[in-house]
Amino acid sequence: MKQGGLIIAGLVLLFSLCAAPVVAQSRSVNYETYIVDDFDNPDASEWAWYAAGSKFTTKGFPVLKYFEGMPNAIRVMQTSADKKYQFLGMELKFDRKGDNWVDIVPVKKNTSGDKVEPFEIPFKGKISRIDLWVWGANYSYDLEVLVRDCNGRVFAIPMGPVDHEGWKNMSVLIPAHIQQASPYLNGTRQMSFIAFRLRTRPTERVDSFYIFFDQFKALTDTYLPSYDGYELANVQFEEAGATAQKESGK
Repeated sequence: MKQGGLIIAGLVLLFSLCAAPVVAQSRSVNYETYIVDDFDNPDASEWAWYAAGSKFTTKGFPVLKYFEGMPNAIRVMQTSADKKYQFLGMELKFDRKGDNWVDIVPVKKNTSGDKVEPFEIPFKGKISRIDLWVWGANYSYDLEVLVRDCNGRVFAIPMGPVDHEGWKNMSVLIPAHIQQASPYLNGTRQMSFIAFRLRTRPTERVDSFYIFFDQFKALTDTYLPSYDGYELANVQFEEAGATAQKESGK
């Protein structure tokens, strides 16, 4: 009896191990990495970049500027000899040490062109990882990514310290608790990018600092489930030609 029970238990275990991969693969995925911004052609970009610091930011700072070039680690992968490659640089100073921070945010100019307005970049699909090339100068500052989930809540995701020398590829996985897509078919379907936040540590010097950024990318799952009537998920009732129901007054 004992041997028979062991055989049955072994068969059950073997079946569960064989069935697990089938269950794991039941949902289709389509992973791809895409460039959110390569900083190469700011004039043709849908947005511009703007930096704003906290209370003790020195007057006249931060300063943003584009420079020609790229990290050597990605130079070998470039095939176009005629393309102009650029990266974004920022210089900043604070009047005192403490919990200082600066946000680098995407913006759009208004119709008159004299005022910038914050612009949140919508991510494509369900994001698994964000990565960015960062040039550091051994300062003990921390880099964060600010995102907005599909419910409108803002999250600060730590990318880590920038206390390294030269170019480094920094990345962060998107926590599972950040809801990227609404469970409702007509709800928000993506997470959006708000800003990069650079935060100083209380004991680190703040009188002179600069940093550079290149190749802002995201790893995403762009798989779209198919169902009968998927084209109705984002239908607009306010578009021209729609007939409004009027009250009869009775």
